Amino acid sequence: MLAAADVVRLLALQPHPVEGGAFRETYRSAAVIPAAVLPDHGAVRSVGTAIYYLLSGDAVSEMHRLPGDEVYHFYLGDPLDTLLLAPDAAGRVVALGPDLAGGQVPQLVIPGGVWQGSVRRAGPHGFTLIGATMAPGFDYHDYARGSRAELTANWPAWADEIARRTPNG
Repeated sequence: MLAAADVVRLLALQPHPVEGGAFRETYRSAAVIPAAVLPDHGAVRSVGTAIYYLLSGDAVSEMHRLPGDEVYHFYLGDPLDTLLLAPDAAGRVVALGPDLAGGQVPQLVIPGGVWQGSVRRAGPHGFTLIGATMAPGFDYHDYARGSRAELTANWPAWADEIARRTPNG
């Protein structure tokens, strides 16, 4: 069985600079979308991007929001629990993983403007590997980090889940 360090080495992953976990961008379209067509982004963006993303140990994908849609694809390892907090105050946790009969899904579409954060379920692998694709493509200028206090004030029923995904407050 592969260990997290093996996956990091084999896929040449690096620490994610803002979110937690490890990643590598595998695709960035050379084609761009003009800023005038993307009012929520405010600038020119690549047509699309794709990454590998790995969580291991106690690492989390911290709560964050992006203006464009993001699609998660489960690849291998332990299931991933992703908290989604919508602007209409709805919240839910979606499990990405291989157990379809148990309610897990292999793919998750996260609409733009929804707060998101993920934790790995404890399991035999010690890591979760997913892919994430975006169209328009990801740009760090679009990334908004979630504050535990603000998110908990707006989604009090999800306070415990928010706290798990905001280790830095």
